[in-house]
Parts: sequence; C-alpha cells; structure tokens
Amino acid sequence: MRILVVEDEYKLADLIQTRLKKENYIVDIALDGEEGLFKALTDIYDLIILDVMLPKKDGFEILKTLKDNNTKSSILMLTARDSISDKLEGFENGADDYLTKPFHMEELVARVNIRLRKNNDKKNINYIEFEDLKLDLKTTVLTCTKTGESIDVVCKEFLILECLMKNANQIVSKEFLYDNVWGIDNDTLSNNLEAYISFIRKKLKAIGSLVNIRAVRGLGYKLEVDNEETSE
Repeated sequence: MRILVVEDEYKLADLIQTRLKKENYIVDIALDGEEGLFKALTDIYDLIILDVMLPKKDGFEILKTLKDNNTKSSILMLTARDSISDKLEGFENGADDYLTKPFHMEELVARVNIRLRKNNDKKNINYIEFEDLKLDLKTTVLTCTKTGESIDVVCKEFLILECLMKNANQIVSKEFLYDNVWGIDNDTLSNNLEAYISFIRKKLKAIGSLVNIRAVRGLGYKLEVDNEETSE
C-alpha cells in the first residue's frame, strides 16, 4: 500500500518514511504544499499524512481541494495545530484522523495500520485493471485477461506500471515517474526509466496483451490499446 507524507520538516518526514517502510508500505514525501497537492491529486495513495502549516499552500487548503476532487485517499492530519476549532475544521473538510505534535512514532504507526486496515475491509481492492490487464497489488503478478497468461513484474517495473495503470486516461510525466518510483531526491538518468519501460513493454507482449506504453514526445508516457486489425 502507498502513503504520501506531506511535511516541510525534512528530518521528521524522513523519520516517518523510514519507520513506515519497516511496515512494508511504499512511502513518498512532499516537502511543501504545492508539491503535496500535485502528488495527492494523482489519487494513487491509500493514505496521506498531511501537515497544516506548510510553505506555498497550507494543509487545510489542500484538504478542501482533495475533497472537491473526490480524492479516494484517506487523510491523517499530523500537525501542531491542536485547538478544537482546528480539529473540527479538519474533520469537516474530510480528514479521517487527526494527530497533534509532538507525538509518539508508534502511535502514528498504529493509527496508520488501523486506518489502512479499515480501508481494505471497505474496499477489498487487491488489484487494478486497465483494458485486458489485471495487476495484483499483493503478488505483483500481471495477467492478460484475454489470453489468461501471467508474468511477474517486480520492484521498479511494478511501481512504474502501477502509476501508469492508475492514471491510464492521462499522460504520466517522466518527472512524476521519477518522483514516485525513485523518490524526490534522485539523480536518475532518463535512460534508466526508458530501460524499465522497455522491460515492461516486452512483458506486455509476452502475455499477449493489446495494451502498449506510448511515449509522448516531451511529455511522458501513456497506456494505449493496439488495434488488432491494423497492427502488423
């Protein structure tokens, strides 16, 4: 499961990320409100841990925007703003939980685990689908429903394909993939991403899928379906 931590104190964000990774979660960080909102609106996160006092855009403003866009992510507010009016504003605008600073890390972990467990019980979402593709989020097995063939997609292949399938109706920028697969502090070369895209394309062909990854010059990548009648 995937978590976004929107927190401008890098040391704290890093501590939270490190601890939650021990729980086998995929954890991304955003260090200001604008970056946090951009990532949150992709709707690829199961849970967002959101500070209130952020540079560029505050947490309550982010919360309202996510609510207006019907974002499915659960929201856990993590902030020094501890007045009753602040808590009420958070809950009224869509927060699922509210934890004030200073806090104990193990309490945060417990709240995260409980919230995600509740989400699983409600949604029971173990896979995502696009056209003839079905990606199991637990086993990382990719299946073509047309042919019945399956193949493992692991590590960064899985993360890239997950991003593309969850945003299947839009172009996914290279920058977005760098941030969400390698992390915001990375020096990934573009040919590394292209190599993984090539690996995924070969696996799509191997299972007989009609889905392909199209490179959109200067913008990024998008999933598309090959037309059987016009394909060579």
